[in-house]
Amino acid sequence: MSKGNSAEQFNQGLAEFLNASPTPFHAVKSMAERLQSTGFTELDEASDWSLSAGAKHYVVRNGSSIIAFVVGSAALSESGLRMVGAHTDSPCLMIKPQPELHRNGYFQLAVEVYGGALLNPWFDRDLSIAGRLVYRNKAQQLVQKLVDFKRPVAIIPSLAIHLDRQANSERTVNAQSDIPPLVMIDKDGTGDFRSLLAEQFLPAKAEVLDYELCLYDTQPAATVGLKQNFFASARLDNLLSCYVATEALLQTGGEQTCLMVCNDHEEVGSVSAVGADGPFLEAVIERIVAANGESSLSRLLDNSLMISCDNAHGAHPNFADKHDAAHMPMLNGGPVIKVNVKQRYATNSLSASMFRQLCADVDVPVQTFVSRSDMGCGSTIGPVTSSRLGVPTLDVGIPQLAMHSCRELTGFEDPERLTQVLQGFFNKSGNLAIEVE
Repeated sequence: MSKGNSAEQFNQGLAEFLNASPTPFHAVKSMAERLQSTGFTELDEASDWSLSAGAKHYVVRNGSSIIAFVVGSAALSESGLRMVGAHTDSPCLMIKPQPELHRNGYFQLAVEVYGGALLNPWFDRDLSIAGRLVYRNKAQQLVQKLVDFKRPVAIIPSLAIHLDRQANSERTVNAQSDIPPLVMIDKDGTGDFRSLLAEQFLPAKAEVLDYELCLYDTQPAATVGLKQNFFASARLDNLLSCYVATEALLQTGGEQTCLMVCNDHEEVGSVSAVGADGPFLEAVIERIVAANGESSLSRLLDNSLMISCDNAHGAHPNFADKHDAAHMPMLNGGPVIKVNVKQRYATNSLSASMFRQLCADVDVPVQTFVSRSDMGCGSTIGPVTSSRLGVPTLDVGIPQLAMHSCRELTGFEDPERLTQVLQGFFNKSGNLAIEVE
């Protein structure tokens, strides 16, 4: 199979995953199903764990964060943990608890911006609604359920330029008043959102109590470009990394103990029970260590490495001056090492060198991103995880454009390339330590 055909096949699976994962809950469900289909079994945090060499398991917390791992044959104290991290959430528009807006005969929904979303691209899109709801059934039991309308049910129309002559030069978006979507005509003003949800998704006499629901663009993932150089989709940041990490973990050889963590809430700071700044990963690692009879967690982590995967800022050809001239990642130019001296990224020269060697091992090109000295940059779960655990960490990502838009763009070749590098990382024999001269 040629590299082009291989990338095409890989991206077909990626597209299916993205299309099936409009929310973190759906993404984790998709990853769990993929893991189960290849021999992984789910563990319950409330139960005792018995872990033997070759065991493959995953753990889900809150339905929106997942950790999967393979227990290797090599001694943990010597080989350490090979870890890859990503996040399951993306900037979006969340529906408020009491969302009903009845204005001028229309039924609209009040929404709240989750994360640092680009708001203008949300206008004039065919939007659907998905997420998790909790209902009370006729037996008075509480039940949680994932839901997805799977069709356009809302739209945020732009104001005509005739009524806003400065729309192309001075327009800003007010997150409170400008973006409530239209859902239906409701001249009587009697529409009730919970009743609409119950009618669509629940059995008779069930009552919606609460929900975590968001809007999403229904346009599916697609290969684009005259020569099909690009891959476009919603939620590339950072479900692309979740998919890449999952596929790499499935190719572990069994010698190393390898782990994948995909946390929720990165886009809002990671401070939660399931975020990277919470106890989830640390708790799972402690149980792996205990089950393997290891006595020193700090020794184990010192021999380990975390690769934080979160997409990188590709250089936009229309705005090239927004990048440092010597650090301009290109789409299809290979994965990007992300560096920041203020520790917004966790990379240092040691971890970056390890990654460069991993790329060389599988003949994958590698790039570097450093922001302009007069501009800030985003951050990732990398520094958060590194500071919590004290584990050597680096930040890498696939270059993309339109980050935090409701439709983002990346290179056609790069997702498979990063998977190859991570697969090499999971399977590299021996200790990853760099000799001191």
